[in-house]
Amino acid sequence: MGLVSGALVYVVAWWLVFFMTLPFGVKAQDEDGGDVVAGTHSSAPEKPMLLKKVFFSSIIAAVVWFALDWAIVNEMVNLKGN
Repeated sequence: MGLVSGALVYVVAWWLVFFMTLPFGVKAQDEDGGDVVAGTHSSAPEKPMLLKKVFFSSIIAAVVWFALDWAIVNEMVNLKGN
């Protein structure tokens, strides 16, 4: 896999994993009788934990990338169209 295609695969995998992790551990402001911050909707997340999700998305996307790269190098997946 070339440098550009490898980077593209990593970016796509990262975004997919990031969007899948967004709902984990999120509670709305109005759940459990919490206070709603003025100017926000009551269903807005209280603590979205975005940095934690970015970190885990980066690690998981790297694992996915290494697995796909290994499969391509060992010719388990053919991307040349032959």
